Amino acid sequence: MSNCSSGAAQANPFAIAQAQLDKAAAKIGLDPSVHAVLREPMRELHVSLPVRMDDGTVRVFKGFRVQYNDARGPNKGGIRFHPDETIDTVRALAAWMTWKCAVVDIPLGGGKGGVVCNPKEMSEAELERLSRAYIDQVGRILGPEKDIPAPDVYTTPQIMAWMMDEYCKITGYHAPGVITGKPLAVGGSEGRGDATARGGAYTVREAAKHLGIDLTKSTCAIQGFGNAGQYAALLFSSLLGCKIVAVSDTKGGIYDASGLDPQKVVEHKQATGSVVGFPGARQISNEELLELEVDVLVPAALEGVITEHNAPNIKAKIICELANGPTTPEADEILYQRGVFVIPDFLANAGGVTVSYFEWVQNLMNYYWEEEEVHAKLDKKMTKAFADVLSASLEHKVDMRTAAYIVAIQRVAEAMKLRGWV
Repeated sequence: MSNCSSGAAQANPFAIAQAQLDKAAAKIGLDPSVHAVLREPMRELHVSLPVRMDDGTVRVFKGFRVQYNDARGPNKGGIRFHPDETIDTVRALAAWMTWKCAVVDIPLGGGKGGVVCNPKEMSEAELERLSRAYIDQVGRILGPEKDIPAPDVYTTPQIMAWMMDEYCKITGYHAPGVITGKPLAVGGSEGRGDATARGGAYTVREAAKHLGIDLTKSTCAIQGFGNAGQYAALLFSSLLGCKIVAVSDTKGGIYDASGLDPQKVVEHKQATGSVVGFPGARQISNEELLELEVDVLVPAALEGVITEHNAPNIKAKIICELANGPTTPEADEILYQRGVFVIPDFLANAGGVTVSYFEWVQNLMNYYWEEEEVHAKLDKKMTKAFADVLSASLEHKVDMRTAAYIVAIQRVAEAMKLRGWV
């Protein structure tokens, strides 16, 4: 998950999340009191994290946890370790998690956490101390029945294991359900590793059926080659039969019209640290990749890479947003007018939280499913969610993102009304 554009710095992600909510609320004439509640997080915690570094000095890191709305169940959402982390990014992602859980109809609310740090400059021991320090401060508002974090940008299953262990030390009991995305040996779920990309693949399959596109004759470009991007390359090729012609990361991109071998590109990235320099491929920029003549475009990096400036030049028929917030509201409008079918982030990448939900359920039952069962349950959830959103899109004559908001908002609003909040 790499930042592939400077666009992310230009727009406030929370303002974008609010604008998207406002647009959908206007379409369905949402009750103003419900709308007012949904525009802001229910609660947020700001913490200072003193961490002893390997050289003996103490550095103080800034951390956050935002719990956006828990009308439908405990909050759920990742923890990001990123040098450019801001509270507004965390608020936006917590809002999107609320809609994401609602759109795939899992009984959870939306949360998000973050620490302002550069994990690439920290040793493993420093990362462990930072992870434990975060739980020492934020653990008081977490718990299997309250708020269940997960990995996100630059956090890993190992970091989740440390955090789970710290929470267990504080509470004095074994509570694997406090956090998801853990290694299998400490309560992780089969099928979690590729869940985000796999869920995205299922939505692309459904979109292609709707549009009458034969995916076995289609081409695909993927921007961002972290966890989601790598699995997308492998799965869109093996599950859907797409030809992967371009991929990119922070250092640049590669293109081969005759198709790239995803497995070999993954191995090249693991060996060299980048996709750049892959034998036989032409080097291209991240900006060029977005405007390639392909059937399926997968933004799998960070926010704000598709803007009003490049949206008129995008030639893809389907955009599958595996990243959070890759398209600005202005770009959305342009793409919709041009007939580009956008599968919005909180539907396209909801496979991750869906299998995180499955992991939490398995932790609470202390009974674990086999991988095939996880895949089948994920397919069923994603296919139903896509159908619900497509139906709302056709009924209200709106783009898929607005339709996804309509489905999600109506579900959260119903829960709030039944609880007597509004």
